[in-house]
Amino acid sequence: MRLLLALLVLTLPLASSTLAAERVFDLTIAHGKLTGGQDAIQVHRNDNVVLRWHSDRPIVLHLHGYEIETRVGPGAVAEMRFEARATGRFPIHLHAGPGRSEAVLGYLEVYPE
Repeated sequence: MRLLLALLVLTLPLASSTLAAERVFDLTIAHGKLTGGQDAIQVHRNDNVVLRWHSDRPIVLHLHGYEIETRVGPGAVAEMRFEARATGRFPIHLHAGPGRSEAVLGYLEVYPE
């Protein structure tokens, strides 16, 4: 019985550290801005993050710090999936097309566990 208890005590921290939360965000871009007044997506380190993007026009999104880029078009959903390993505040840039400058759409904020 003591051996079983000792094994449980030793393996419990390992099990809890490998079970990261999945954080899913549905985000809509209209007229070059995030709707709903949300400009910061907040997660914790080691969370599995899914950003589901919807847009009213074709755009390219770039998540700095994680170097993830995705194309979003009207009527479609584009996803960014990643594990939040780096902590900090990372800008999400909107690239609207040729001849247009990039703009900060919002931020990903990753907090320590």
